[in-house]
Amino acid sequence: MFLKWLMILGLLFLGLIFMASCDAQSIKSSSEPPSHELWTSLLRTHVKSNGLVDYQGLVKDREKLEQYLDLLSANAPDPDAWTEQEKLAYWINVYNAFTIKLIVDNYPVESIKDLHPVNIPFVSSVWQKKFFKIGGVNMNLDQVEHSILRKKFVEPRIHFAVNCASMSCPPLRNEAFTADELEHQLTEQAINFINDPLQNEITAEEVRISRIFSWFRRDFTKNGSFEDFLNMYSKLKVDRGVDINYLDYDWKLNDGSRE
Repeated sequence: MFLKWLMILGLLFLGLIFMASCDAQSIKSSSEPPSHELWTSLLRTHVKSNGLVDYQGLVKDREKLEQYLDLLSANAPDPDAWTEQEKLAYWINVYNAFTIKLIVDNYPVESIKDLHPVNIPFVSSVWQKKFFKIGGVNMNLDQVEHSILRKKFVEPRIHFAVNCASMSCPPLRNEAFTADELEHQLTEQAINFINDPLQNEITAEEVRISRIFSWFRRDFTKNGSFEDFLNMYSKLKVDRGVDINYLDYDWKLNDGSRE
């Protein structure tokens, strides 16, 4: 019986891989990147200085949000015509904007994790729900983060740029990511998050940091030790071999609507 279920799970897994590869091959691309000005306008209006999001305001501004989402859906990156910065900025904005849509469509909600379509660990989650299209292809947030952002770009700072609508996530930036400003934006996101005492506690004796650094440790150590990466952005430098512990992750919605 165990072998039978193992074979079924294996076939399901292969099927998911096949569908994902088909989707990747059939995306209709655009030769010109879309403007992200509409997204910046929404973020500056509805993201507060403390990083919390006015979801009630975004619900009222849904039409403007949908206009930007339609723009993203209709203008997928052309792998040959777009620069790496244009592609990376686009996909970060895709992740953040469609995460916002997920919350707006289901607001009020206590946590993004409450939106699991079927709560089966490692099989189905809110991040695997295909609820939007890019270039005519159904996609989910997991594909954007793991199959595109993490796989196609060697850029660990993406983990400080994408926002999962939760209190322990790096705060949602109040402007769109753009190719021209991308390097500055990613560096600033890294510095702000790593040195935020609400997210990370770095002292000379001990480092207590976000679980993001545990979940994606391999991304942070591709070009050196983890301490090397941390010291690039931390105001207080840490020694190699320092005791590292991870803080609990707060999945409560990063909702500033009631403030």
